[in-house]
Amino acid sequence: MLKVNNIEVVYNDVILVLRGVTLEVGSGQIVALLGANGAGKSTTLKAISGLLRTQQGDVTRGNIEFEDERIDRLSPDEIVRRGIVQVLEGRPLFQHLTVDENLRAGALFRGTSGGALRDDLDRVYDYFPRLQEFRHRTSGYLSGGEQQMVVIGRALMGKPRVMLLDEPSLGLAPLLVRSIFEIIRRINREEGVSVLLVEQNAHVALQAADHAYVMENGRIVLDGSADNLAENADIKEFYLGLTQVGERKSYRDVKHYKRRKRWLG
Repeated sequence: MLKVNNIEVVYNDVILVLRGVTLEVGSGQIVALLGANGAGKSTTLKAISGLLRTQQGDVTRGNIEFEDERIDRLSPDEIVRRGIVQVLEGRPLFQHLTVDENLRAGALFRGTSGGALRDDLDRVYDYFPRLQEFRHRTSGYLSGGEQQMVVIGRALMGKPRVMLLDEPSLGLAPLLVRSIFEIIRRINREEGVSVLLVEQNAHVALQAADHAYVMENGRIVLDGSADNLAENADIKEFYLGLTQVGERKSYRDVKHYKRRKRWLG
């Protein structure tokens, strides 16, 4: 459904960030993209959504295809109209608007109104019943978890076919993270929305995903089914903080662990 084919990304015509990145998201799949800060995960999402060029970045090699049509030269609004919607890191909202107004903004490009718009809002409130309680509250006064629900709900109002989620668990308490990921899985299952998920919390990401890629220094260094990667010794050590015998190591031990050669094998 979505294919990223050997792309390179350069910022300001100088800084090479992505180097030969290739990945795929199949119809109805949840695919996780794992990696440390600065690995190039968010840049990959922005290359797909077209937002890269707003930050002086460009795909200088390779291409991106959606349903066999090249999209890496399209504008962000054209990409959204084709059904690819990105939920940015940091929960950006129109903070002076209410929850209801923020959600309605997600459907503006579709020109939906009247009963159809109310049906779409009801569908979002069904996924996020807590938001219905606060539908007339100014969104800037919501908690972090509630704001995350709004930005995902706003993306859902665009009726996406592929949703690009950038760090949905960032800064949230464990119970909220679990709730958010349960809703993501439900949206994937009930709406048939494919999901490309950037996430540093490897444990929850691998539980939710069908397939996963690991990125380091702008390259994909490992990929496979989420179940297989969850059992991979390197993934356990680097991302889950576990040794091969199942004992938890300290953060310092993991941080300074010397990468085994087979990581890139």
